[in-house]
Amino acid sequence: MATCFLLRSFRAARPALPPPGRLRPEPAGAQRRSYAGGPAGLHADLLRGDSFVGGRWLPAPATFPVYDPASGAKLGAVADCGVPEARAAVRAAYDAFGSWKGVSVKERSSLLRKWYDLMIQNKDDLAKIITAESGKPLKEAQGEILYSALFLEWFSEEARRIYGDVIYTSAKDKRGLVLKQPVGVAAVITPWNFPSAMITRKVGAALAAGCTVVVKPAEDTPYSALALAQLANQAGIPPGVYNVIPCSRTKAKEVGEVLCTDPLVSKISFTGSTATGKVLLHHAASSVKRVSMELGGLAPFIVFDSANVDQAVAGAMASKFRNAGQTCVCANRFLVQRGIHDSFVTKFAEAMKKSLRVGNGFEEGTTQGPLINEKAVEKVEKHVNDAVAKGATVVTGGKRHQSGGNFFEPTLLSNVTGDMLCITEETFGPLAPVLKFDKEEEAVAIANAAEVGLAGYFYSQDPAQIWRVAEQLEVGMVGVNEGLISSVECPFGGVKQSGLGREGSKYGIDEYLEVKYVCYGGL
Repeated sequence: MATCFLLRSFRAARPALPPPGRLRPEPAGAQRRSYAGGPAGLHADLLRGDSFVGGRWLPAPATFPVYDPASGAKLGAVADCGVPEARAAVRAAYDAFGSWKGVSVKERSSLLRKWYDLMIQNKDDLAKIITAESGKPLKEAQGEILYSALFLEWFSEEARRIYGDVIYTSAKDKRGLVLKQPVGVAAVITPWNFPSAMITRKVGAALAAGCTVVVKPAEDTPYSALALAQLANQAGIPPGVYNVIPCSRTKAKEVGEVLCTDPLVSKISFTGSTATGKVLLHHAASSVKRVSMELGGLAPFIVFDSANVDQAVAGAMASKFRNAGQTCVCANRFLVQRGIHDSFVTKFAEAMKKSLRVGNGFEEGTTQGPLINEKAVEKVEKHVNDAVAKGATVVTGGKRHQSGGNFFEPTLLSNVTGDMLCITEETFGPLAPVLKFDKEEEAVAIANAAEVGLAGYFYSQDPAQIWRVAEQLEVGMVGVNEGLISSVECPFGGVKQSGLGREGSKYGIDEYLEVKYVCYGGL
């Protein structure tokens, strides 16, 4: 049995456990991987290291380590699931689908609501798990847990709003009926940057629709997915409806292939890089599975001369440095019109120096934690060095932080040109490159030159310009005078190579439903 070793330096009094609800007891003598201790004395019930399949905690033949990106310390060891475990999880989900699809929408709604309630009751512990495994500042982690829980609440309500249609045909003795039915087993593959919210945004919709799921969480952040499994179990989600199979980076490829090719899987939902998404699409094509993809972004952040500079700077801070710039919708390219450029750069630099504090996510006052790993740091460093070599100016930051490890200074570059890597590639780090432009058409052309199109932002006080640019930007989501755009009520997704489908909102549940036409004759 593997042992977990979270740093004990954040111990505090343990809050009371929530009511157990319909918790199914584990088999007598069952063993499980759990933390020996944890930040703020986390409940052992939430700290799991085994896979969760068919309502049971199951070990795997091997384990893999999970590390704290802030200190490099080993947090624990988690079940390293491979092909056999993946196939077993799919079979469990498939077996459960037969009964789950027949559960009334009222009961599915009630169970999702109970899961939501348990997340809220355990929000502090869940947030600390996120900070421990992702490095995200605790305040941001708390925000993610609330955001994550809201998807369960939202889809608990949407479960009761799956409507069909009655169509009057040209034939008097016939009627057309349109039914919406669950697609089946959904394989859910999620990233490390939002280890809780990316799960509930997909799983909430899937379960509300009547689908069952197999979740493969990111290898850097598996504990959040496993904690959600424990709460789903407590909420009374039936065995096999929600399954979690963590695996190491070395096994991720083979497990991903199984999930995308197994004939018992009907739907794939993936959030991650465009490159990986293309591989999964190739696998899914062999059996023509339904696919949702939320892939890479290269978000432009345009500031026009008519903009309120202070408002634009505040939006830039919120969009760029949330989670140390490790979000798919964070601003990657700052395009600032010549007349307002110098003022914006000056105020942006001042705001960064005043407001950003790099440190361990558990430390009071930290606004930027570490990057997820050394590879992420190297990429930011590469982008900065490339830009400087091509003539960019470092306004502030520009190097690894004095704390060492996976920390990097919040960095602002000016005199940036379109041939620099920080403009043509997604950085996924705390780097803000500012490129100067002259005309509106120029900015739109630069923004739309990318092969991806997830989110885009712009600041303007000109109503006509706002309409023009909002319609012309080739992205799935636009923030107008706003740097934070995500909301459970609104559709999330991109165009071009940023993905397929939408998540959240009233449209999100449709990704897990098939439309069936029934011709009713002889009337």
